Amino acid sequence: MSNTPPGEPVSIPRATEPLPIEGRPRLDDPRLFFNRELSWLDFNWRVLAQALDTRNPLLERAFFLGITASNLDEFVRKRVGGLKRQAAAHVTQLSPDGRSPEEQLRLLRAKIKLLHERMTETWERVLKPLLRSDAGISIEDYPALNVEEHRWLRSYFMSQIFPILTPLAVDPGHPFPFISNQSLSLAVELRHPRGTEHFARIKVPTGRGRWIELPSGGRFVPVEQVIAHNVGELFRGMDIVSVHPFRITRNADVGRDEEEADDLLSMISEELRERRFAAVVRLEVDKDAPERVRKLLQRELELDGTDVYEVDGLLDLTACHEIARMDRPQHRFSAWEPVVPPVFEPAADATDVDIFAVIRQKDVLVHHPYESFVSSVQRFVEAAADDPKVLAIKQTLYRTSSESPIVRALMRAADRGKQVAVLVEVKARFDEQSNMEWGQQLETAGVHVTYGLVGLKTHCKTTAVVREEADGLRVYCHVGTGNYNTTTAKSYTDFGLFTCDEVVGLDVTNLFHYLTGYAPRQQYNELIVAPRDMRSAFLANIRREVEHHQRFGTGRIMAKMNALDDPTIIRELYRASGEGVKIDLVVRGHCRLRPGLRGVSENIRVVSILGRFLEHSRVYYFHNHGNPDVLIGSADWQRRNLDDRVEAVVPVKDEDARADLVAVLEEAISDRRQAWELRADGRYVQRRPLSEADAVGFQDRMMNRYAVHFG
Repeated sequence: MSNTPPGEPVSIPRATEPLPIEGRPRLDDPRLFFNRELSWLDFNWRVLAQALDTRNPLLERAFFLGITASNLDEFVRKRVGGLKRQAAAHVTQLSPDGRSPEEQLRLLRAKIKLLHERMTETWERVLKPLLRSDAGISIEDYPALNVEEHRWLRSYFMSQIFPILTPLAVDPGHPFPFISNQSLSLAVELRHPRGTEHFARIKVPTGRGRWIELPSGGRFVPVEQVIAHNVGELFRGMDIVSVHPFRITRNADVGRDEEEADDLLSMISEELRERRFAAVVRLEVDKDAPERVRKLLQRELELDGTDVYEVDGLLDLTACHEIARMDRPQHRFSAWEPVVPPVFEPAADATDVDIFAVIRQKDVLVHHPYESFVSSVQRFVEAAADDPKVLAIKQTLYRTSSESPIVRALMRAADRGKQVAVLVEVKARFDEQSNMEWGQQLETAGVHVTYGLVGLKTHCKTTAVVREEADGLRVYCHVGTGNYNTTTAKSYTDFGLFTCDEVVGLDVTNLFHYLTGYAPRQQYNELIVAPRDMRSAFLANIRREVEHHQRFGTGRIMAKMNALDDPTIIRELYRASGEGVKIDLVVRGHCRLRPGLRGVSENIRVVSILGRFLEHSRVYYFHNHGNPDVLIGSADWQRRNLDDRVEAVVPVKDEDARADLVAVLEEAISDRRQAWELRADGRYVQRRPLSEADAVGFQDRMMNRYAVHFG
């Protein structure tokens, strides 16, 4: 499945700085925990490593660089912004690794600057030359173009850009303008013929794209350079002294910080949260900008020098996304078309399959994007909407696609007289407006819409379909690890379980009663729901492995998640490791747990997998002395998932489905192509293939597996 060239694994620096440990510490010792913020920077270094890895196709490398840049933007907005609020509010509570907000900010600034510099270097010195030589995509600098090209660009500027621009002067009669978050600007120094100095700001319009293609084709100029070299048209009668790009990052709105910075903001009182501490948290500016321009921007934006990042190259590398989308298929990953799960494939003599009959026969596990979301989850909801025997549909919607066929199916079901209830989470990061609009459309169509619970974010991924059958009402359920989103289902790896198990059906029904009505003491038999039972259930499972290991020597835990930061869970894993339980964790993002410490975590191994798909599935395996418990669901082992959200994890009882999940976990744990292993000192080391077979990465193995078995 892979068309990647041979190459050597990439080496990256370490952001995490754990404190040294001597002897055998208590399990609440701060030195046993990595810092969450620094660990996240380590994750983004691993993303940048994909841009440096010559085994990845060239345009995919540009895509990974754009992802690194957008990730860092969000991190600065939310995590750095949250820490700055804490520092301004004089919060004294230390992080689990024993650091104050001020100390974390000091460490982060140095680490972010190093990452920032490497990102720019990767673009200017690695990818830009390769795009020119290998892909026929040439990024040009305006001064290097010839006279004819300058003439063409001037004409383009006057007809396509000039009418859009709004220069904003700064003087006693014109205060410094409000600059929107992450917008690209030009700082223009001007001199009047009478000798007075002036300053103006121009917002660079990027709505139609960052790059202007020259008539010769395959050659592109950044739009800000075209504006900068024709800026005199905006200031006739003035002399242009200097023009330099800059960009700011603002603190995320308090109301929208809940997804990523709730743990930071919870330490600040409501009164202080309403005040705008450190509204601007980062200034990126061209390194050649005069000192007087930099000082003016710092003063007006109320920043000190530690929040200023000089950029020796292109500002705002999220523009690499546009490059990555250019039509050069030979420089992309080979196309992948998700396969239809074989149980949902119609027989040769049939035009369709009865999805409910399939689920009645056996629980069905699906694995996206290797197996088709459209042919499974979407089909399930659409079939429920159209089936006259279906009486009710209930679903949680955390984040969905802009033109959602699932939402359309729910509205169609309501129009046909079915009882349809939807829990729409309006605090899903960056999707608030979209989700509100969907909620309003659903209500107009006759759907019963609830907008989440007070004080809790609803993050579980559940659907219940109530169908009238010969032997009575039957509840068909889907419980998943990912959102009901047809777009992200093509690039996020997720599991989903279809079942009509009576116990699970009752539990999911009770969950919806809790979500839409008043049932705070709801009972669940098999479904594990946060915040009610999930933390205690996971702790009990870990402790049971310790007991089995003490008695039989069979303790074994495997788990896959997006992030691991909950101190209580980590301490319980340390206790299990100290008793000899073997623990393997696949953690894509940040991880506070320190593996490999003698006497504490020497039996714990942590790997992170990054590739063409975003690893998003959550899977938990407990050996249970030969009678394994295997669970999938929406929750990571993070405090926010266990305490502040409604989450659902379901046990997988079908033997074939459990075997598939265990096989996926074992493949991920043993991977030697895409896996980075976390060391006790905080370094992530990319594993090296030991054989030709090892050179095929985990995600390629999954594609091969589904294509061969089901293609």
